[in-house]
Amino acid sequence: MTLVTKGAAHAYRLLDVGYSISLDTALNVLASSAPERVRPVRSEAAALQIANPPVSVILGGERVAIGGRAYDAEVSARIFDFGVASLCVRIPAGDEVDWDAFTAFGNAVDSDTAIPALLEHHAQLLFQRITPAIERPTIAPVREDYVVFRLREARGDDGARLTSESLPRTIDLAPLLLNERRPLSARARDDLLQHRYSYYTDDFAVLTWDNALVLDPVEGASDVEYILEFANAQLLELRYYDAVLDGEIPKLYDRIEAARGTSMRHFTRRFSNLLGDMQRLFAESTELVERAENALKVTDDVFLARIYSAALEIFRGREWRAGVDRKLTLVRETYEMLNAEAQAARAEALEWAIVLLIVAEIVMAMLR
Repeated sequence: MTLVTKGAAHAYRLLDVGYSISLDTALNVLASSAPERVRPVRSEAAALQIANPPVSVILGGERVAIGGRAYDAEVSARIFDFGVASLCVRIPAGDEVDWDAFTAFGNAVDSDTAIPALLEHHAQLLFQRITPAIERPTIAPVREDYVVFRLREARGDDGARLTSESLPRTIDLAPLLLNERRPLSARARDDLLQHRYSYYTDDFAVLTWDNALVLDPVEGASDVEYILEFANAQLLELRYYDAVLDGEIPKLYDRIEAARGTSMRHFTRRFSNLLGDMQRLFAESTELVERAENALKVTDDVFLARIYSAALEIFRGREWRAGVDRKLTLVRETYEMLNAEAQAARAEALEWAIVLLIVAEIVMAMLR
């Protein structure tokens, strides 16, 4: 019977809460909760450059019911300067449980609807506390959820500790990470284990779209979770601005048609306002997306950097960024077209004014 030591589930919910967040101000308003600015601490973490580390804070304990059993849990938050708040509830499965029981526990956490509601409640409370630190505070409708299953140690039927090499061969990960009960084909299993990483012989991480399994024997180590949380926060920003552009572009087209239906005098003035709004939308979207993407930079191909790059690949970060770029390009090209059209309209108005002045001078000369 495979046993896991100090297994836990870390359920995350990430929200966009504003245009940007002053982390220094957030530290001040959260002072009573002992907030911290933390970075990854592993030796290879030097390959990760984080210009403005997020603020981490413990929000308190909760009693949660999972699969008909009550657990003591801890709720925490991480606040990113590009406007994202990440809430996490850490639920311990027990000091020592067998793998089947841990799998059932993990599946129950992953599907429990009360956990997102709990995190949403704490997100609202946190938002109220840090509102003075937020520029343009508002909670966007986009959410990002993720679950990390954490093990400190795993032992096989013979009691020997499983290593990064033996663990995926000994334990069937599909029931936990995919919630699949039927045996998977070899191809599907290979696809599941495609994104697995280890640095030492006793650590291990395997990533999927909406959850991950992390084995780390070091008490309190959380660097892998930190990196996955960062990648999810960046994904959230891409999804948020993709949704913003989806909503704004049709409105811009409607305003263009409305402006074209007015008289020349109102046309040029209303076009000016529209051009200003388009320029602002393009500049703000570009700035925030680049700020989120540049919040963490990788300078070397090491363990944490590989996990970060793999997470962005699994989350389809490039595809989301490409979609945002296409829409920003559309906004920019529409702006350039309208700007040229507005300039042409002003030039035509000026030409008519010159013609009228010339006619007026001729008429006045004839009258004299």
